Amino acid sequence: MTDKRKEEPQRGVALKTRQERRTKRPRMFRVLLHNDDYTPMDFVVRLLQTVFRHSESKSTEIMLHVHNKGVGVAGVYTHEIAETKVAQTHMLARQNECPLMASMEPEDDDDAES
Repeated sequence: MTDKRKEEPQRGVALKTRQERRTKRPRMFRVLLHNDDYTPMDFVVRLLQTVFRHSESKSTEIMLHVHNKGVGVAGVYTHEIAETKVAQTHMLARQNECPLMASMEPEDDDDAES
């Protein structure tokens, strides 16, 4: 006698294992503001509020850090956004005849893409 299970096709759901892909976070960049002796403090505070969307108190804190230490972080963004923030900062500074300088540098992050 023949076993019926061998004759009938297998029923059910066939599962195919998929390799899990880990999405890497994009590399992040710090936007830095550099101190100078000519840019008014209130201009820097307004710039931090409008371009970087900080509150007035946080903007004042960052401005004082830049003033006292010579350089400070205005924000951390992806490469394209950081470039845009630097360009906006330079444009507004020039329109207001201020020599304020901004730059960007990569953040150290082992999980980020290069």
